[in-house]
Amino acid sequence: MQYPLGLNFKIMALAPQISVTDASGQQVFYVKQKLFKLKEAVTVFGDAAQTRPLYTINADRIIDFSAQYHFTDPMGMPLGSVKRDGMKSLWRSRYNILNGSSPNLVIREENPWIKVADGLFGQIPLVGMFSGYLLHPAYLVTRADNAGVMRLVKLPAFFEGKFKIEKLADLSPAEETRILLSLLMMVLLERSRG
Repeated sequence: MQYPLGLNFKIMALAPQISVTDASGQQVFYVKQKLFKLKEAVTVFGDAAQTRPLYTINADRIIDFSAQYHFTDPMGMPLGSVKRDGMKSLWRSRYNILNGSSPNLVIREENPWIKVADGLFGQIPLVGMFSGYLLHPAYLVTRADNAGVMRLVKLPAFFEGKFKIEKLADLSPAEETRILLSLLMMVLLERSRG
């Protein structure tokens, strides 16, 4: 994959849709979330036609504040998981990326005040249209030693969510996959929370 990756989140669509492209414009992932699911189940495809399933993401429980989302490949082999860090995430979003049962990577919101401002301005008629264009939350993926390895930044956009994913350090293919799947799930969860 050629970085930075572009992540487009269709806000106006009935079912949330995410398209991820690399720096050359090649589609890397496509996600269309199913509506009205009590237990979250997301399929990540390699194309917008949804003919090449690459990964599945399944919640371990029905609608829960701190559910764990497990990643598997098309053969059902486990690849890791991501879990929202419950109470710590009330102020600043925080997700633990797990390989097995131990967290080895963390996604942290860089500045929680931006999310607060975005939420407030987003509720004001007319002004709310511009909140997505002016306020840009960012999320940093770090190792246990707080070294940054990847960063997701919201970009200016009016009627869709646009993000850029930057790679900050060398990663194994397995780590890179876990991080990207975690970021996809985080975008879906944070969007559903407003």
